[in-house]
Amino acid sequence: MPDSNGTAPSARDLADQLLDARTRTLLLVSSVPEDELMAQHNKLMSPIVWDLGHIAHFEELWLVRNLEGPVEFGEMPGMFNPFENPRSVRGQLALPRLDRSLDVMAQTRRRVLEHVVTSGAPDEGDPLLRGGYVYNMVLQHEYQHNETILQALQLKDDPAYRAPRAIATPPGRPVPADADGMVRFPGGRVEMGTHDRTAAYDNERPAHAVELAPFRIGAWAVTNGEYARFIDDGGYDRPELWSEAGWAHRQEAGLVAPQFWHRHEGRWMTRSMDRLLAVDPERPVCHVCWHEAEAYARWAGARLPTEAEWEAAASWDPATGQKRLYPWGDEAPSPLEANLDQLAFEAAQTGAYPRNVSPIGCYGMIGDVWEWTSSDFAPYPGYETFPYPEYSEVFFGPDYKVLRGGSWATRPGAIRNTFRNWDYPIRRQIFSGFRIARDD
Repeated sequence: MPDSNGTAPSARDLADQLLDARTRTLLLVSSVPEDELMAQHNKLMSPIVWDLGHIAHFEELWLVRNLEGPVEFGEMPGMFNPFENPRSVRGQLALPRLDRSLDVMAQTRRRVLEHVVTSGAPDEGDPLLRGGYVYNMVLQHEYQHNETILQALQLKDDPAYRAPRAIATPPGRPVPADADGMVRFPGGRVEMGTHDRTAAYDNERPAHAVELAPFRIGAWAVTNGEYARFIDDGGYDRPELWSEAGWAHRQEAGLVAPQFWHRHEGRWMTRSMDRLLAVDPERPVCHVCWHEAEAYARWAGARLPTEAEWEAAASWDPATGQKRLYPWGDEAPSPLEANLDQLAFEAAQTGAYPRNVSPIGCYGMIGDVWEWTSSDFAPYPGYETFPYPEYSEVFFGPDYKVLRGGSWATRPGAIRNTFRNWDYPIRRQIFSGFRIARDD
């Protein structure tokens, strides 16, 4: 990624970052037998070999062909074009075997590194090259597919994925809050979005002013213990807590608890990859859909925060009128700041990362679980598609709800306070939780 002043990375930095991304991708699949990588374990997710092929062809499109002449996203080979082949049909494709997929990834990378060594990342001319943008885009794309691969591996339970855990999260700590577990944002005129053109995606731009009324927001993401009380109070059996669409989905899908929870000898258990453990009441609830989050918020006499409220709570310092790139400041995440980077393979207890606090006192707004907001995915005022409409533009509309903040499965180079994720409100195979808000 570029440094804090937007300077393009050096050729050595680019090579190191590309190597780091690929090393992580290969680590995640290294223990999975080939037949399981070829199989589609769930219609919601691709066979993992498809993800590997898509990573390679995306890189080839933008870092090989694009540097030799303009390309369009639609030129992605049909088998690996996500619009020609949605997830539900990818298991029926004549996908290449693993050795062929790995060969294509390696061959493409060699061509990319040859270009990096000979010409580096120009910082002028084509906007795709300025500040190393196209390289950062490809890096973030691979990081994001790392998380997609983990979603697929979490769905695989026979046998469960043996996660290569390399770190353990620290224990939780108390988080200061009011009696309702909330902190206050005073309202006012704040900046939303960014002007950054070296790493930020088009849907994060442009920066623009938003006027917010005062509100209160959860000092932490809703925990398993808090969510269990919603269940115990009949939350899944009370239609008045659900929207009409939410209640219809709750009945159709048979929802009774977060995904991967089940009762055993009178207590809730959950599975995280290959570990079956008692639900920890101190960790944020994960694998809930937007409808479940909305129903909980109504049960709690609250609501989900808007996307603008979420970003203000994560980034804006009312005392100075300044915006932060991350809740703790402008320094890039490290293992000291947030539970990111995948290798814990689970969310941490609330308060475990005491530096991960925003200016108004919100804990954990980066890492652990993606947080649902009440907002539809829509363009900002003055939005311009760049460099291709298939990343953001084609998804704008009321069908998708915005999530913010990343999860334990997100790599640090793919998250910041302005990063916008989106998904259908029924999705919960993603590593998703939420926090609540109230009008002040």
